[in-house]
Amino acid sequence: MQNKMTEGNVTRTLAAFTVPLILSGLFQQLFNWVDAFIVGNIEGETALAGIGATTSVYNLFVTVITGFTSGLSVLAAQRYGMGEKDKIRKLLSSYTVLFALLFTVISIAGAVFTEEILAVLDTPETIFSSAQSYLKILFAGIPFLAVYNTYSSVLRGIGNSRAPFFSVLVCSAVNVALDLLFVAGMGYGAAGAAAATAISQAAMAVYIIAYTVRKYPFLRFSFSGKLPDKTVWKSGAVYGLPSAVQSGVSSVGNIYLQQFMNGFGEQTVAAITTAYRVDTVIFLPIINFGSGIATVVAQNIGAGKPERAKQVFRTGTVIMTVISLGLTALVLLLGEKLIAAFGITADTAAIGKEFFHAISRFYIIYGISMAVRGCLEGRGDMLFSGITGILSLGVRILCSYAFKPVFGNMVVAYAEAFSWIFLLALLLLRYIGQTRKRCRIALMK
Repeated sequence: MQNKMTEGNVTRTLAAFTVPLILSGLFQQLFNWVDAFIVGNIEGETALAGIGATTSVYNLFVTVITGFTSGLSVLAAQRYGMGEKDKIRKLLSSYTVLFALLFTVISIAGAVFTEEILAVLDTPETIFSSAQSYLKILFAGIPFLAVYNTYSSVLRGIGNSRAPFFSVLVCSAVNVALDLLFVAGMGYGAAGAAAATAISQAAMAVYIIAYTVRKYPFLRFSFSGKLPDKTVWKSGAVYGLPSAVQSGVSSVGNIYLQQFMNGFGEQTVAAITTAYRVDTVIFLPIINFGSGIATVVAQNIGAGKPERAKQVFRTGTVIMTVISLGLTALVLLLGEKLIAAFGITADTAAIGKEFFHAISRFYIIYGISMAVRGCLEGRGDMLFSGITGILSLGVRILCSYAFKPVFGNMVVAYAEAFSWIFLLALLLLRYIGQTRKRCRIALMK
């Protein structure tokens, strides 16, 4: 089912589109949660730290894929608002071919050089073996994840956020069942958890392709005409590449920060990587609501309704503020319990609690940043959004080193918070500047 996002009550439109989007993100993160939860409780804290040590590397590929496809989603939404369905089909077909080939090559290379990658990260010797077996197998699921995200982004662009949610829901259940079988039942440890995730990702890709083919004849893969279409690749790159580059650079920065954090020792690695697993899920309502704002704004811009697009942004910012404050309260009340559920020691959980208390007070800054970014991206301002993300990462890295003597191992939290403040300032300046420019153009007419 697709939502008509250019008509009706704005609040209901945003809610109908973004709630499935948020739930989809939550269940997709369940893949990693289940791996960590089952391995941590069955294999112990060392195996859990091994999985945590691979997070930044694996996320490099995941964030590049999701970053690029989020740009495709905005482009598809604008095309749909304009009624250009044939261009959306070409967009989907061309990028499915490109990503399937590209990420197959990348996944093979990643599996071959897993040991070297972990060595560069200074992965502690005590967790090296579990990290290596987990990451090597996890690379096998990346091509399927790329294809899934391509289809999912186009479906979101035309207003259907429910299909991606149901595909993730079904495949999350598959992942849980396979984790219990491979880890708890057969004792395969981290390697079993990785295999469960890769198989589930393949099932997720097959599900969403089958759904799209059946539900939307105009999106069916076609070999007629020019495919891959270089013109379509170019238009998609204009929207997707800035987000992909920014996401990739951010992930490389996170790998660098992972190496920085590894210097605090195994206990801190286990505590903060586990806290980030919880934090990643906590952030999903903020991130996905921001994506929802971008898509709804894009459809309205494509349909020639800029005033409604402004209304979407204003309403979305209010809702985002409420969401951010609610998540802050949730983390302060339950953060330590959520971390402890992964089977870590009390001392490690205490480090995670301290991390949450440091960073959660800045959630509202991050939330408003994502609302403003969503509006700018919906207008097509993808390049600036990507540049600000890279600059904010630079601030985070600089602050990590500059304030380490002041905050110790909690510098990871405060450096990220300072980068959010910097990001919000840049995005607000851009939004205000764009709004004034549009007003001047309107007055001249």
